[in-house]
Amino acid sequence: MSDTNTQNESVKTGRKFTDVVKDAFKELAETFVAFVKAPKALWGINIPYIIEGLVYFGILTILGKYSSENVGLTDAQAGLVYSFVTGGITFAMLLLGGWSDKLGVRASLALAFIAMLVGRIFVALSGTLGFSNGLWSPMFFTLTGGLLIMVLAYGLFQPAAYAGVKRYTNKKTAAMGYAVIYGFMNLGAFLSGFISSTTRHAFTNIFPPNGLTAVFWVYVVLTAVSLLITLWLINKKTDKDAVARVEKENKELEEKGVEIEEEDETEKVVKPDIKINNTFLIIFSVLAVAFFLLSGFGVKNQINRIYDYKLFGLDARVDVAFILFVIMVILAVIDYLKRRPYHPFRDKRFTFFIFILVPVQTLFAHNWLTLPYYLDRAFQGTLVSQYFEVFSNLNPILIFILTPLIAGLTAQANVYKMMIYGTFVMAIPTFLLTIGPNVYMFLLYVLMMTIGEAMWSPRFLQWIAEIAPEGKVGLYMGVGQFPWFLDKVFTGFYSGWFLEKYCPKGVPPSEMHTGFMWFIYGLIAIITPISLVLAKNWMLKGFKVKHEG
Repeated sequence: MSDTNTQNESVKTGRKFTDVVKDAFKELAETFVAFVKAPKALWGINIPYIIEGLVYFGILTILGKYSSENVGLTDAQAGLVYSFVTGGITFAMLLLGGWSDKLGVRASLALAFIAMLVGRIFVALSGTLGFSNGLWSPMFFTLTGGLLIMVLAYGLFQPAAYAGVKRYTNKKTAAMGYAVIYGFMNLGAFLSGFISSTTRHAFTNIFPPNGLTAVFWVYVVLTAVSLLITLWLINKKTDKDAVARVEKENKELEEKGVEIEEEDETEKVVKPDIKINNTFLIIFSVLAVAFFLLSGFGVKNQINRIYDYKLFGLDARVDVAFILFVIMVILAVIDYLKRRPYHPFRDKRFTFFIFILVPVQTLFAHNWLTLPYYLDRAFQGTLVSQYFEVFSNLNPILIFILTPLIAGLTAQANVYKMMIYGTFVMAIPTFLLTIGPNVYMFLLYVLMMTIGEAMWSPRFLQWIAEIAPEGKVGLYMGVGQFPWFLDKVFTGFYSGWFLEKYCPKGVPPSEMHTGFMWFIYGLIAIITPISLVLAKNWMLKGFKVKHEG
């Protein structure tokens, strides 16, 4: 997703496009200069973050192919592995994020990289030691055990990285500091495609059947490099020097009378001291876990009942245990909110807004859940399939380039209208893929989707900040990320099924029906802009923004 700290200068009506382009590239150049001149300790954040962007997104790009072809999982099972990794990272940050404050930046980053190194060694070993494959096999447990360690490490890594940016930047350059690590993360993701495809082709014979194990070992080495760079560039001396430099720069800014937006004291939310009975919440949660394990997504058993039938000519399945799982989740949410009258989800407009974005956000998840499979299988025998990792990661480099341009062009546009236009532009090109595998339509899809993403994603948090009641902006911002967590988890539940049906492994492209798969995904995504249009009057009724522009 795009970052909100890309370009904050207002753009006057009638300004030439060429001026906007020049300013955008000027900002990119200034960002690079700021990166070079940053305190040494901040280099210890930025450089490993570039490498980690490369490694993390590189793993996501090939994890599905590895799970299917090496571990021997079905596409549906591989989708659940993805959900476990991406959703688990968000959950891990909720559980472990506070520890980064207690341990400090250097210790947290070092511990995180050590854990990620160990986890990725296990991932690489799963394809090296000759284990038997299949679900619940030694190879499966070695892979998922390594992924679990990596997921837990992220609970420390990202909070510590952002804490480091805050610690090593002054009040004026902090926004640029956050933009830098976001931008270079996308750059790293793009570079991963070249490293992965080159390594895979070179080591196919050494690590059959596809050389992916060699790619994992390259990522192990890069993780070790990140650890060493962190320990080298962030130490007691560099930390002390950076903090002293930041304090000096902040004092100079105050002396010059530079106005800098400070954290609003009113945003500190005081939670009411109310004792809450969580008995039913616990019961519903335990039942939800139990029903999920009994479902078709869990462990094979004789208790659950699954019924297959035809619906409008399509194969449909009713999984009784999974339906009960969904019911328990709904009851748990209802009970949770009923006992918390001050929770943001009690705000109907806020709740509608963030959850109606879920359909279009599924396209983000399909960047790793579907695209690598689609490019590898539907374009088999072509350059696209041979270098599917590169084509899967075109979005990050386009985001890196296009976001400042689009931010400059739309800086004064109405926030809600930008949400509508942006989600439309992002969703519509999905239908380009309904004609079947076509490299030109695919490239146009990626370009248009990225433009749409750059139009609305930076405005997402802006809208939340404007709709949040006074004193609750921070709370609303945090809760606003919850639907993205759901997207990462639940999109994996059905993406594998669609791949098995419409883009199966080992089938010639002429016998696939990928167009119908993308047609369904397009229908899902288009729900968002249509709903935003229909709800416009209700959403804007009595609405007053706190910030103009």
